[in-house]
Amino acid sequence: MQPAQQPGAAHAEASADDANVGRLAATIERLRKEIQDAHLAADGRALIELAKGVLVERLRCGPAQAGRQLTTLAEQAGMSQLELASVIIDQAAQDRISETAGEFLRLAATDHDRARHSVSLRLRAAESGALGASDTQAVAESLLEHALAPLGATTVAVWAAGPDASLSLAGYAGLSAEEAMRWRYVPPGVATPARQALSERRTVWFPALREAGLPTIGHRQAAEGGRVTVPAGTGGRILGVLEIGWPHDLEPQPPQIERQIEALADLCAHTLDTFAPDGPASPDPAFSELVDLADGLHDPALVLCPHLDSGGRLTDFRIVHANSRFADPAGRPRHRVTGALLLEAYPLAAENGGLFARVEHVHATGEPFRTDRMTLDTLVDQVRLSTEAGVSATRHGDCVLLIWRPQDERARLAGILQHAQRLGRIGGFEENALTGRVTWNDQLFALYGLSPGDEPIPLERLREHAHPDDETGIGRFLRTVLHHRRSASTAFRLQRPDGIARHIRVVAEPVFGADDRLLAVRGAYQDISSQHWTEVALAATRDQLAHSEQQTAERNRLALQLQRAIMPPTHDTTDAFGLRIAVRYRPAEEEHLIGGDWYDAVVLPSKQVLLSVGDVAGHGIQAATGMVVLRNALRGLAATGAGPGQLLTWLNLVAHHLTDSVTATAICGLYDPRTKVLRWARAGHLPPLLVRGTNAAELPMVQGLLLGAVSEAAYEEGQLQLEAGDTLMMYTDGLIERRDRALQHAQNHLLVIAGQPAQTLDLRLDHLLTHCNSDTDDDTCLIGVELQ
Repeated sequence: MQPAQQPGAAHAEASADDANVGRLAATIERLRKEIQDAHLAADGRALIELAKGVLVERLRCGPAQAGRQLTTLAEQAGMSQLELASVIIDQAAQDRISETAGEFLRLAATDHDRARHSVSLRLRAAESGALGASDTQAVAESLLEHALAPLGATTVAVWAAGPDASLSLAGYAGLSAEEAMRWRYVPPGVATPARQALSERRTVWFPALREAGLPTIGHRQAAEGGRVTVPAGTGGRILGVLEIGWPHDLEPQPPQIERQIEALADLCAHTLDTFAPDGPASPDPAFSELVDLADGLHDPALVLCPHLDSGGRLTDFRIVHANSRFADPAGRPRHRVTGALLLEAYPLAAENGGLFARVEHVHATGEPFRTDRMTLDTLVDQVRLSTEAGVSATRHGDCVLLIWRPQDERARLAGILQHAQRLGRIGGFEENALTGRVTWNDQLFALYGLSPGDEPIPLERLREHAHPDDETGIGRFLRTVLHHRRSASTAFRLQRPDGIARHIRVVAEPVFGADDRLLAVRGAYQDISSQHWTEVALAATRDQLAHSEQQTAERNRLALQLQRAIMPPTHDTTDAFGLRIAVRYRPAEEEHLIGGDWYDAVVLPSKQVLLSVGDVAGHGIQAATGMVVLRNALRGLAATGAGPGQLLTWLNLVAHHLTDSVTATAICGLYDPRTKVLRWARAGHLPPLLVRGTNAAELPMVQGLLLGAVSEAAYEEGQLQLEAGDTLMMYTDGLIERRDRALQHAQNHLLVIAGQPAQTLDLRLDHLLTHCNSDTDDDTCLIGVELQ
């Protein structure tokens, strides 16, 4: 049996129970309140996200920019973000409820539109997931899983742009770890699809990566696929590049997909701005350090910071600092320029390809810009003033350092002189006679094959670097300059340390002070190697030409002697069997035009008279020797008693087989004194002329190919019954040829001259040579036969 409870103990126990119940009720109330606060916070976050969506739609910007814009507007309005989000949503509901309902009905009208709407929803889901990601790697995986895989994409790479325009892989998805390790860093200047988007500052679509010919991450896995690279930036500065890959060729995408991909790139920019890329990163230099850097320069410099509008877009650059060496082209003091916007201070910088575009590109991509010459235009009282300057721009953190080196007249002339020395391969020097210091310019170091850090070589040590054969000339040069103190020059062969020998001309002059004391020696070296070798080549060519001219003259002299030994220019008139025979030979005026024309008139053992003329093609010794061969061969063949056609057939064999490719034209005639009949044949030659009374005419043409053209040829014969008083003439083409008239016209003119009366045969031939106005300066043979 339990003992009875005391009244005091029961009261204490009751009090303890009441206290426990009170604590439990308080805990329940606290938990209930925390749950309500959590619900309210969740509702608030949902409301804020909904307001961001309204701003995205109205401002045409990405989620990251919408979030920053909501924060800025709330601070300016003195409201919390939740209160401002409520106002924005209420306003949107009032302004767009009917439009939103209509848009929803239109999106739901067809299956295609519903599918497109679902893609948009998936992209929004990817954006929400990316905003909650902890690093860039998670962002890349979220983009591929929620937004890009439904579009058929298989790879994603997020590149972070370095301050030197390099690219570092900040996140990836759909790629192996080994491939990511291979592409963890892309140095500046390496051409890749991402580099192209960074440099051009625009979205670049590659329908087929194989056609672009650019290496990139994952190209081995999807070498045949398509790519798109989108610059990801904020505030006018590109922070990185979003690269998306497909395993197949890309078709043109609808504008909605293009806008959504650009929105994802904007989301990547927010991520890159929030999280540092993987790997070591150099912190941006502080603004004060950049100002100190500008003040330490010897050239005028400006520090420019980006100026953004309310939407976060770059509109201008503010000149936050100008160093002490800066001089405004318009003449304004430094304090008038410092603090102003770049386009307000220099509005003409906004012209296409001008200064503003260069600075904007440097700020966006990080690629430095340098030029030795740029025209900077300034307005002074509405008058355009132009200034030539060397300009360089580099990005430091979020600012741009602009160095501005105006080119005055002295600097411009110095630049012209420097370029002239470089083009003329001239190096200048000066030797101080008091201190012994030797000063060279850069071009002279290059001529000697030395680096600018090497010790210059004084004139007294010139022999050590010259060819030993040039010591005499160098010694004479040094005595003239250093001892006699007069200007002098000399040429020598320079032996460079790299083993290359150059031909150099050195010119030096002494410089005197007011008391005629020698102060310095200055001068120049010039590389004349090309001139020297040109002179050597010209001398060799001149000698070779002289030798060739001598050989040609000798050959022409021999050909002329050979031709004149066989056919002298004049020949006595011959009478045989009632025929009077006269010949004329007119050689070419120029010895190098000596040809192969021949004539022959001889009584054969058969008591027949051989009459022939011929013309070997070409000029010179070969034509003359060919003429001798054919003329003598015809004489020998005529002793057989064969007719003229057969004689030319045999002579053709001689020309084709027994000479060095000789071709010729000829006429062969045999006169029989008993019958007074002339049998004749021609081998491509002009037909003979017959003068009977006052009428002159060509004999009827007979067929016959020129000699030596083919191995076998037959020749037709013609006959002529001569009458008393007839004159027959055979000639070569040098008698009538002209450059300005056709051959037929010259033949007609010859017939007119030949028909004119003449007292004797010699006078007739002389008349023909005098009045036949040929102009080819070719040699000429002419035979005249008159029957008594």
